Amino acid sequence: MLTSQEPEHLTLLRDTLRRFIDKEMPRDLVRKWDREDHFPSDVYQGLVDLGLTGLTVAEEYGGSGRDITAMIMTIEELSARSMAVSTGYIQSACYAGLNIADVGSEEQRRTLLPRVATEGLKFSYGFSEPDVGADIASVRSTAVRRDGKIVINGQKRWCSGAKIAQYIYALVRSGPVEDRYNNLSLILVPTDAPGITYQPQATLGLRGDGTYDVSFDQVTVREEDIVGGLDGWNAGWKKLVGPGLNVEKIEVAAMALGISRAAVDDAWTYAQDRKQFGKPIASIQSIRHMLADVKTKWQACHLMTYHAASIVEANQPADVATAMAKLFVCDTARDIVLTCQQIMGAYGYADGFDMERYVRDILVMPILGGSSAIQKNNIANRLGLPR
Repeated sequence: MLTSQEPEHLTLLRDTLRRFIDKEMPRDLVRKWDREDHFPSDVYQGLVDLGLTGLTVAEEYGGSGRDITAMIMTIEELSARSMAVSTGYIQSACYAGLNIADVGSEEQRRTLLPRVATEGLKFSYGFSEPDVGADIASVRSTAVRRDGKIVINGQKRWCSGAKIAQYIYALVRSGPVEDRYNNLSLILVPTDAPGITYQPQATLGLRGDGTYDVSFDQVTVREEDIVGGLDGWNAGWKKLVGPGLNVEKIEVAAMALGISRAAVDDAWTYAQDRKQFGKPIASIQSIRHMLADVKTKWQACHLMTYHAASIVEANQPADVATAMAKLFVCDTARDIVLTCQQIMGAYGYADGFDMERYVRDILVMPILGGSSAIQKNNIANRLGLPR
């Protein structure tokens, strides 16, 4: 169910994506990927071949031109079927494409962006650490410049997709600890660099790409791997809180939007097919009210997500709109999915039905990309509430 009229090119893209998903990502195969924690690289390559990773890459670097709304729509559609494929796509189009386009050096743009568009080059975020979460300016991993090289030591946590990515986009401390915001750098660390070890972390949901603790032991990279080039040394904080942060918030909203849409569709169908006392349970008033409620809430989520995307697309101030979208959509989508599970009863809890996977995947959405509490703080601060 769509709201308002969308541009023709988006409708055509959505139709193309849905045909691809129906053919290449059937439900039984998606369940198998989830059970086996498997990343379907062949299916991902199909997305690359369709040019979808190039939606965040300018034409001069081999992409189709930056189209934030089309990218968000792609995330929504993929997330409605498989988070393994969706998060792999985000690692390329968003983590790699958007970040390098916005804060990379010109040399990094010329070298890496064509690979995003034509190869699906992927980054894994290396921000969190064992004792560093929301306060990422407190990272303890260190980077030291030595004889034209960068030597990195430390540990990172929650590096999603680290083993399928080509680079870890790592935030490290590159100067005196007391400088805090002025001594951070972003480094592109090749995932096959000597001195890196990976420890997989089992998670309730979001299976397929894998989540890892990553340790750096005297890992050596080039000075050219400083994001932004030499000018990026000790300038990581400014690059981190730039435009990419707003886009990340609506990326997560789009994931939640896709998962909750799939849950609503399944519950809607189930309620009409499932019969009790001689008639479909959709005729029972309490079920009808639940279905009407989740449809309405989903429409609101859809509007907020794409409204925020349009503001980012227009290069307008988007801090408040993206924080509001991330907060409202992720919290509401979680409630939508749990209500849909209730509608399906025991079948919504059983292995072999997609609903239980939707529940596992949706629970992390209010945490990813800045928790709901963080978004509330951001909204209040940006709107000028005194502290």
